[in-house]
Amino acid sequence: MTGEASWTVWGLDASIAVTDSALAGEASSLVRAVIAGVDAACSRFRADSELAVLVASALDAARWTGGDVDPTLGNELDALGYDRDLAVVRLRPSGPATPGTPSPARETGWSRVHLEGDVLTVPDGLRLDLGASAKAVAADHAAARASAELGCGVLVCLGGDIATAGPAPEGGWQVLVQDLPDDPAQQVTAAAGHAVATSSTQKRRWLHAGRSVHHILDPRFGLPAEPVWRSVTVAGPSCLRANVYSTAGVVRGFAAVDWFRRGGVAAHLVDQQGRVVTTGGWPREERRGTMAEAGAQSHG
Repeated sequence: MTGEASWTVWGLDASIAVTDSALAGEASSLVRAVIAGVDAACSRFRADSELAVLVASALDAARWTGGDVDPTLGNELDALGYDRDLAVVRLRPSGPATPGTPSPARETGWSRVHLEGDVLTVPDGLRLDLGASAKAVAADHAAARASAELGCGVLVCLGGDIATAGPAPEGGWQVLVQDLPDDPAQQVTAAAGHAVATSSTQKRRWLHAGRSVHHILDPRFGLPAEPVWRSVTVAGPSCLRANVYSTAGVVRGFAAVDWFRRGGVAAHLVDQQGRVVTTGGWPREERRGTMAEAGAQSHG
């Protein structure tokens, strides 16, 4: 019998499920410990953060996506008012109005960051924000650690990022793919060791300069990406891979569909009218499908 536990972290809903219900409490403690360690290592809101710990993964994400997922957008997020926990940002008055002129192209940031051994070099004027990739890496590491120490299958969900490790329960891990309650819903099966991640333009929103903005920025301009998609969900061999491509899917907009299809990326995209587009090995809506093959596709 499976066991579950849930809590709130980083302003997000977090939960775990384990194949042995008697181990749910211990698994929860292990996962919380890993997440606390990641927070201490890379949180943008802590003065004692050791950001270099997860920079390598963030730079990998930038390379995989041609810079669509850029870890050097800290200043741009601050300028939009996202300079502290989102719960606080939402309570503050709207930020100052800004001129309604198009933003000039932004100089590429990630390619100017260098990590050689334990030496991290970040040019003046750039500020790192590892939020997306750090959350995914935390889910991957937490699931792996809990499974290794407890000897059972573990699923970890952090705000839409799902990682699994160890054996899956009979029939596989059942994952409901749905962003908001009124959005299209589909249940899929995640095979052991596979991951599913959703990036949304609907949830992390706040008012700035009199308009609603979201947290996924287009690195070319340092502004929220055009919300072509309400949500993008990707299955992959790790939560980091799935998260990176779901985020890049939001940034690329309509162009993400052909990009995913060329790369064999298994994805479920929902547009502003609630229409669903799937790519790669994502199962058709009319049947419940397994993500085993889809998650094994190359996302290079």
